[in-house]
Amino acid sequence: MRNDEIKAIFDQQATSYDERWARTAPIRDGLHFLLEAVFAELPADARILCVGAGTGEEIAYLARRFPRWSFTAVEPSGAMLEVCRNKAIEGGYAERCQFHEGYLQSLPEQDAFDAATCFLVSQFILEPGARAEFFRAIASRLRPGARLASSDLASDTASAEYTALLETWMNMMTAAGIPAAGVEQMRAAYSRDVAVLPRERVAAIIESGGFTDPVLFYQAGLIHAWYSTRSTVEAQ
Repeated sequence: MRNDEIKAIFDQQATSYDERWARTAPIRDGLHFLLEAVFAELPADARILCVGAGTGEEIAYLARRFPRWSFTAVEPSGAMLEVCRNKAIEGGYAERCQFHEGYLQSLPEQDAFDAATCFLVSQFILEPGARAEFFRAIASRLRPGARLASSDLASDTASAEYTALLETWMNMMTAAGIPAAGVEQMRAAYSRDVAVLPRERVAAIIESGGFTDPVLFYQAGLIHAWYSTRSTVEAQ
């Protein structure tokens, strides 16, 4: 699926996105709770880069917990970014945020960030080399030693474990109120438009993108989250 096609889907879903996924919020909340621990040693005035920020849920959580942190939200879907911006205005932290509609490549150059988030984004990059380059672009925006927290769907799709997890995942979607047609669309997308790779392979791609020692710190069904450290060697 091309970038413009992915953007169009999120543009269409933006106004109802949070409501659509509200019943799966415990998965997100668990990730954010652990994210706070992953970022616990950041400076009191840390600058956070949020790549593929969507409606800004991780920004909202971190902004409440860390009142001196600032955030740069990078999101190609203008409609999703508008939801993110409105959420920040309503939450009283918009003055600590920069909103960039587009991709990381078009973000104006600025001081290196202290940390980055990238949740359920790189899985849409099907070619492994391009996926590593995506992480390399994130690394280039971070100071050496900065921390990245990223998540993606991951599993060995040839394994019995994946078959079982996929059925459980689809059942969860049904329980969350996703219509049957939507569930089947997601099942098809996982085999066609999403690069679901074994967790070890995803970690290797993160590492080849300029990060050291990816650590799996969270899993809920097919969602896996890693934290890693920006290499002290300049990303190439």
